Amino acid sequence: MLTPNLSYANLKESYLFYHIAQKTKAYLADHPGTHLYRMGIGDVSLPLVPAVIKALHEGVDDQSVKGRFHGYMPECGAPSLRETIAKHYEKRDVFLSPEEVFVSSGASDELGDLLDLFDRSNKALIMEPAYPAYVDANTMAGREIIHLPSGPDNHFLPLPKPGIDADLIYLCSPNNPTGAAYNREQLTQWVNWANDRGAVILFDAAYEAFIEEDLPHSIFEIPGAETCAIEICSLSKTAGFTGTRLGYTVIPKALERCGMNLNAMWVRNRTTKTNGVSYILQHGGAAVFTDEGQKQIHDNIRIYKQNAKVLMAALDKAGIRYWGGKNAPYIWMQCPNGMGSWEFFDKLLNEIQVVGTPGEGFGACGEGFFRFSTFGDPADTVEAADRLLKLLSNSAL
Repeated sequence: MLTPNLSYANLKESYLFYHIAQKTKAYLADHPGTHLYRMGIGDVSLPLVPAVIKALHEGVDDQSVKGRFHGYMPECGAPSLRETIAKHYEKRDVFLSPEEVFVSSGASDELGDLLDLFDRSNKALIMEPAYPAYVDANTMAGREIIHLPSGPDNHFLPLPKPGIDADLIYLCSPNNPTGAAYNREQLTQWVNWANDRGAVILFDAAYEAFIEEDLPHSIFEIPGAETCAIEICSLSKTAGFTGTRLGYTVIPKALERCGMNLNAMWVRNRTTKTNGVSYILQHGGAAVFTDEGQKQIHDNIRIYKQNAKVLMAALDKAGIRYWGGKNAPYIWMQCPNGMGSWEFFDKLLNEIQVVGTPGEGFGACGEGFFRFSTFGDPADTVEAADRLLKLLSNSAL
């Protein structure tokens, strides 16, 4: 008899955002026609920028002409796009070869697929609060997970400490859900720790485009990271590709363990398990890195940052403690009056029709906290912030 992957039995009953969707669906069924102010899931609300749309149309047109038609693409990405992304890193004094850049269908896919490179016996260190997919992907793989707690005392930026026994380290900076971002000195501590131990950092840089302070955008800005880190990035939040799906992963050629080269291993993995990302999407994605594309996507990011300022102003007036919002598209607030995070979710949904994300869904350390996404419609954000301020200012809360 076939035995299924029994590790799936160790997963939590339901995925966080599925549970939120079910709650909002039930509310709308009982209150038909009600408008909800959605600041929960981190999905963008602005369309793709003109430079990308133009390039996507060009890609479609190319597919109609025999001399410009493209069938299967190289599994690791179009050479031109890999070179373009490598040159983009040069702006931060990070020098990569194009062969160290792998084009992907998005960060979420890569974060799970990359686990193929590591033996199941390797232990994964995941700091809480954490993006649920980190935990779930390792649970599905049957891997032992070590939870590293974080909180207000360390500004949700935990550092390595004696006694940690882990082989894979998940770092997300700027962080989802807390919005906290590591500085160079802090990342240097992690890089040195990983090199000393022979561990590998999986660095999630999906929100690097939102950094406005003098903070690292890439783990490879830190000396020594090329021998201990893999970086995963996405165009979903950078350029609004949530419905288009395109990202990239950087695996340095200098990264080796047990005499095996992880870059070469990933080439073998991709050429075995994928047929590459479509020409049309890669052609559109290349436009993100042009001068015109960069200007346009940062114009959109400024709109999301204004949403953050609106929400932060409301929380400031209400005297609520929060993190994030400045270098990340998320605001992580402390629930008022000791309320539980799901309790606060229900209160917002039922009383002011605002949807956010309960912190408990990001792990035990998230209980008592709440995440707002700043990707919503600007007018909705203004109205939601006004409703939130009135609710939080109510002494009876």
